[in-house]
Amino acid sequence: MKFNPFLEKPKKLESCIMSWKDLAPKPYDKNEVSPYTRVRCILMNGTEYESVWFGHQFHRHTSDNDLRRMLALVRRQEQQQQKLIASLKPADENLLETTIGYEQLAVDLTAFLAQHVKDQHVKDALDFALLEDFDHLYRYADLLESDMGEKAEKYVGGYTEVTPGRPTISHHRHPYDSVKTPICNKKATPFDKCAVSIITAAEQQTMNYYMNLGAFYKNQKGRELYTEIGMVEEQHVSQYGSLIDPTASWFEMCLMHEYIECYLYYSMMQDESDKNIKKIWEMLLQQEIAHLHASAQNLKKYEKKEWQEVIPNGEFPELIKLQSNIEYVRKILKNTVTRTAQRESYVNINELESTANFFKYQNKVNEKPEQVASHKVILDHIEKFGEDYRYEVKSNPVKELQDRKKDNITLGRVKESTTKSKK
Repeated sequence: MKFNPFLEKPKKLESCIMSWKDLAPKPYDKNEVSPYTRVRCILMNGTEYESVWFGHQFHRHTSDNDLRRMLALVRRQEQQQQKLIASLKPADENLLETTIGYEQLAVDLTAFLAQHVKDQHVKDALDFALLEDFDHLYRYADLLESDMGEKAEKYVGGYTEVTPGRPTISHHRHPYDSVKTPICNKKATPFDKCAVSIITAAEQQTMNYYMNLGAFYKNQKGRELYTEIGMVEEQHVSQYGSLIDPTASWFEMCLMHEYIECYLYYSMMQDESDKNIKKIWEMLLQQEIAHLHASAQNLKKYEKKEWQEVIPNGEFPELIKLQSNIEYVRKILKNTVTRTAQRESYVNINELESTANFFKYQNKVNEKPEQVASHKVILDHIEKFGEDYRYEVKSNPVKELQDRKKDNITLGRVKESTTKSKK
């Protein structure tokens, strides 16, 4: 069924303001809830966070106080929406359990988008970072069992494998290599335009979570892991953010933000299995439709443009669906595990010149590879249990990653000729 939010009758903006009671919903039960309900909450939390901070930046780049008042009203409502969604997380779900949800979201959202975008450059970016978030899930899952005696399979529900991806130590690249070529809004498909903004917001939420909450972890080993992976998320945000068309005006960007929020709430609503949370997605969709119409009015008032000049067909593209992508991830892992980034492109590590920025940066941050946190977490688990923790449907598709009693720290980081010469 096609849905065009521009054709819906919007609520009045003032009626979207919620009470304190509205902002204290019943949290989900972490032991009963579907993994994808948890993941949807994380995604929409990040989407609202992105919208709030975009609203603040817009506010700081105009001197028109009538416009700033309108932005302040919408932004306050976006803040309320974010607080409501954040409150769905139960108090007994700890930092690391939530982290498993963040990484499951990263894996399955990225995999879904990669299978549906049309722009090859965007697909390459998604497939590339997919293997890194996949490995992050594995590292955090091993920490979860080592420190808390919990198995991550309980939280991923069998939908997402937990096994090594491109080793995290291989993710550390020079900042220059995270800058990619932006899409052109006039040429990109509606889905592709939505996809680059959605994945940027999702990764930004993950980056912010690790930046701030990682320091609250109970031991130094975990704190260092959050620091290391948090820095990789910075790279992902830079990579994905550089794909967004930078030529849009503030009013065009604002319209696109509100449209994407409507699109996501509608998507989440279609698949939600928790009745209480489904009602929340329905309510917030109606609020976002009001925000979208207000944004369209601003576009017309200040730039004399109709919404169709920014979003020619207001009907939603194919909806976002959070689901298992095990076979797709396995295929990408098998075929591209040795890739790294080089400026706007992605290349096999063996094709890089020895003077490449990648190796210069690696030598700086990974001066002593055996002491890198993501490696030590696995070594600690092996020492404690005799092997690493995994949840696999079959053996890892990459031969070098199949040994459960050894953590590979050269794959995707050291050229094969160099590796062989050391043996």
